[in-house]
Amino acid sequence: MSKTGSELATRLGVAFVLIGLAFAALYAGGLGFWLVVSVAGVLMMGEWALLAGANFRGKRLAQYAVSVPLAAMAPELAAGPGFLALGLIIGAFFFLMIVTKRAQLAFGAFYVGLPILALVLLREQPGHGLLLTFWAMALVWACDSAAYFAGRAIGGPRLAPAISPNKTWAGFLGGIAGATLFAFVLVWLCGLPAALAWATPVLAVLAQLGDLFESHLKRVAGVKDSGNLLPGHGGMLDRLDGLVATAPVAALLVLWLVR
Repeated sequence: MSKTGSELATRLGVAFVLIGLAFAALYAGGLGFWLVVSVAGVLMMGEWALLAGANFRGKRLAQYAVSVPLAAMAPELAAGPGFLALGLIIGAFFFLMIVTKRAQLAFGAFYVGLPILALVLLREQPGHGLLLTFWAMALVWACDSAAYFAGRAIGGPRLAPAISPNKTWAGFLGGIAGATLFAFVLVWLCGLPAALAWATPVLAVLAQLGDLFESHLKRVAGVKDSGNLLPGHGGMLDRLDGLVATAPVAALLVLWLVR
């Protein structure tokens, strides 16, 4: 097998494992889902700390700080996804700001804590938690896939060449269209509230802006990937950057629009 073929096989293998883990955790809900997303959050915080230029001690301190609100989110065992966890996220920010005096490192408490809180909150919604969380997560995957194929097939002007040279306006618009189509399929097949499908284009825009934001951070830090945890995929932030931007807004929309 050629080197390129081997790399593609590795990338696909890791992708299938990640998708399987995500679906298993999503289906399990409760403590199982919380545990998977919380572990992901701790790993994300470690990668964020490295992008922020922190040393090993700063990285560990940031991970310990964010683990407190993550632990508080545990359904059944702790307070769950609510105002206490939100307050602890804010507390983790101020703690890191005071102790390290590094604003970018401290901001990681929000960057990691808020999307994890949002996902656990969505999964804990009575009756429709599974569907709502699947919508919030899978719309990002649909957006990424549609953007990739539209960009490759159509090409054209670059979206943000100074940040991510491979992204095009065609891919950007294709991602919005793909995510929106996916949402309306969920309305038709699974009974997703139509209001959430109509809001999906905005979330697709946020997902791609989140991707660009992380690309900017990597350029500033002078690295290609946020980490090397996932062979062929980089780090956790590389895989979840779009979800970071969309999950908190998706949770707010559900709390506002879904009764």
